[in-house]
Amino acid sequence: MKQLKIGMHISFTFILLFLINNNFCYSQPKNESNLRKPELVELIKLDSTFHLDIKYATTNNFVGQPVYKQARAFLQRPAADALVRVNKKLKEYGFGLLIIDGYRPWSVTKLFWDSATEEGRLVGFVADPAKGSRHNRGCAVDLSLYNLATGKEVTMPSSYDEFNEKAYYKYEGGDPEVRGLRDLLINTMESEGFKVLETEWWHFDYKDWQLYPILDIKFEELK
Repeated sequence: MKQLKIGMHISFTFILLFLINNNFCYSQPKNESNLRKPELVELIKLDSTFHLDIKYATTNNFVGQPVYKQARAFLQRPAADALVRVNKKLKEYGFGLLIIDGYRPWSVTKLFWDSATEEGRLVGFVADPAKGSRHNRGCAVDLSLYNLATGKEVTMPSSYDEFNEKAYYKYEGGDPEVRGLRDLLINTMESEGFKVLETEWWHFDYKDWQLYPILDIKFEELK
């Protein structure tokens, strides 16, 4: 009986360590008490010329299944207002913003972490749910450009969620004109307080992201 108890204890410890190492024990991080009150606004309601391609509401994403029940995009009010200004500036060059993702509930970030490869986690293609992401705070947006004349998405150095060196914002390969469109997007976004992520030309964080709480509100609950 004593040997049985010892064996059960070892087995339980092994299972617990396995769960911890494989990130099944994460819970939503606690927020600090002095953060701004969130004000998530729907982007399309601020500017109807935004085009939406919410890939996580479809099967056309790296997890291969919809993780949103609604194809909508939200940001905190200051970030959303800044994005409207970016869209206006880009129209002078004949382009508009194609929104792929904005605010993302924390539970979706957890799902992405569990679905990613270890390499993808180490490189930073997915956010660590133990820390939460800037998407969870409503201060990060994934986007590209579309041509105002044709309404079609432009070609970029990589496709969205293509996890390789072509996705890096400093990638120097491929067509120079394509890189020029990527750089136009980056420069215009950064002129309004956004900063591009090193490993993803499409991902931009708003300057005040740390002032907002990590949220896990479903799109269906947002007006």
